[in-house]
Amino acid sequence: MCSFSLRMFLFMAVFGLCAGSPAFAEPSGKLVIFHAGSLSVPFADMEKAFEAKYPKVDVQREAGGSTKLARMITELGKPADIMASADYEVIDKMLVPEFAKWNARFATNQIVLCYTASSKYASEINDKNWAEILQRPDVVWGHSDPNLDPCGYRSLMAIQLAEKFSGQAGLYDKVLANRPEKNVRAKSVELISMMESGNMDYAFEYMSVAVQHGLKYVTFDDHINMGNYAMDPFYKTAVVKVTGKKPGEFVELKGSSITYGVTMLDGAANPEAAEAFLAYLLDEKGGLAILKAQGQPPLVPVNVATQEMHAALPASLGALVKVAE
Repeated sequence: MCSFSLRMFLFMAVFGLCAGSPAFAEPSGKLVIFHAGSLSVPFADMEKAFEAKYPKVDVQREAGGSTKLARMITELGKPADIMASADYEVIDKMLVPEFAKWNARFATNQIVLCYTASSKYASEINDKNWAEILQRPDVVWGHSDPNLDPCGYRSLMAIQLAEKFSGQAGLYDKVLANRPEKNVRAKSVELISMMESGNMDYAFEYMSVAVQHGLKYVTFDDHINMGNYAMDPFYKTAVVKVTGKKPGEFVELKGSSITYGVTMLDGAANPEAAEAFLAYLLDEKGGLAILKAQGQPPLVPVNVATQEMHAALPASLGALVKVAE
């Protein structure tokens, strides 16, 4: 009887382990991550570290403008396990609640004006004269597409905020008058290549991107750089119109401090690997440490906007994330 009971206990223990194996087994298989282009360098480092820890996982990343990537999911049905956006509101507005149930805010940034040693007037540009230099007819400058990339509409917002902060009426229109449409690129990485090749003098980028690529850059006052959440009331005075979901439809976006968001898609094909990667990404000693080392301030702790979002998180992430409206 005792022997039978022991055999039954062992059977139940093994059965229970097998039944619960998806939560405890080492993750494996393909893990598809869509992420903002500005996260390319730190996510490449995270990929190496994560795959070293979980060699059975093959991380496959696709970088691009956050708005474009979200549209690939919602309109084209492209499969992804994780989406990390340079603007957390892209996830809130385009993915929640139909494609995802939560949105963790994990990092910040600020807008800067990048250039190289060979850029025209590189020896004289500073935080006081940059707008005047961008208006010079022999200067070539650009930004990413505001319809596809948050850095694009944030670049335009920064110029609007500079006009308001400086009190120079008409500054925004004057600066934009010297930027032809051909200088608006789908991906910010194209702008970096153009500057490095000498075909562009200046481009608006995130500070982390400038640091990671060894570019020179002009920093702006907190009223302009969109990097200080305490300035949100002022940032909201900047408004940029971008294309909507339907042809001919437009949406107005108001400025806010730069905050990155990440989520796991409801239709994730590999939720086990996705959960493991997110646990690494949101760890202060893991992915957040890599972001900090790469010149991008992480949010510690990571946060979600509501208690409902927190409840929707995978159990392993709950302790890494707090609720902060």
